Amino acid sequence: MNYLNRQQAQFPDFIWDEIDEAAVVAARERLTARRFLDVLGPYGVGLTSIEIGTDEYCRQVRPDEAGAVISRAIAVPMLRKSFGLSVRRVQGHLQMGLPLELSPAQDAAEAVARREEEFIYYGSPDFGLEGLLTARGRHEITIGDWSAVEQALNDVLAAVNRLDASGFHGPYALSLSPHLYNTLFRRYEGTDMLQLEHLKRLCELGVYKADIEGGVLVDSHAGRIVIGQDLMTGYSGTDGIHHQLFVSESLVLMLDDAEAICVLKEATPASNRKQR
Repeated sequence: MNYLNRQQAQFPDFIWDEIDEAAVVAARERLTARRFLDVLGPYGVGLTSIEIGTDEYCRQVRPDEAGAVISRAIAVPMLRKSFGLSVRRVQGHLQMGLPLELSPAQDAAEAVARREEEFIYYGSPDFGLEGLLTARGRHEITIGDWSAVEQALNDVLAAVNRLDASGFHGPYALSLSPHLYNTLFRRYEGTDMLQLEHLKRLCELGVYKADIEGGVLVDSHAGRIVIGQDLMTGYSGTDGIHHQLFVSESLVLMLDDAEAICVLKEATPASNRKQR
């Protein structure tokens, strides 16, 4: 792992362990898609693209010409966020046992996790990467007003029926915007059951609050997350005041079948998503 330049920092191993643990815990709290999609890897930082589909001739070959066989591939993005740790505080931790302030590492890891979620859910159209909410061939339904207690269940059942009719019988996961997720913390009239708990019985892979608009119901066969380098921390150098470090990872969503996805669109979105 020389590309992480850890040897330049000359930190003892336990310092790196503390930094890594803080970063991983902070990132894990932000990540949702990894909880319900299969994760393959890590295969290493050298994984820059993945071939998909089958090799094909680029066009019909004439009798007097040679054929050209072409492979298709998708890029594997690398995500990176820099941060700094105080030289004085690191020395105080080493020499006097003072607490080491690791919030910069946590903030950087959260930024990388948010970017990962964006790639998984929205992809990157400029680079030909599809997400769960943008995949061509996905199902879509327009949902009603979830302030009506029965509406959430009715809408999710409609999405389940769409997937079921396409041959995807679950198990399912449901990711929702914060606005929609928070509406589920209400009890059905005359019962002690929360709407959230009811939906979890239908969505066996879980119901998650994600930084998205609307929602998306996903069958477990929709695709996989392929990891090159999993989330790790590295060292860039020092300016005499701060040790300059970074958090990085590389991964991509490989969709197997967009018909295993049903997007739940709000008739009136709570907000307009910023262009990325």
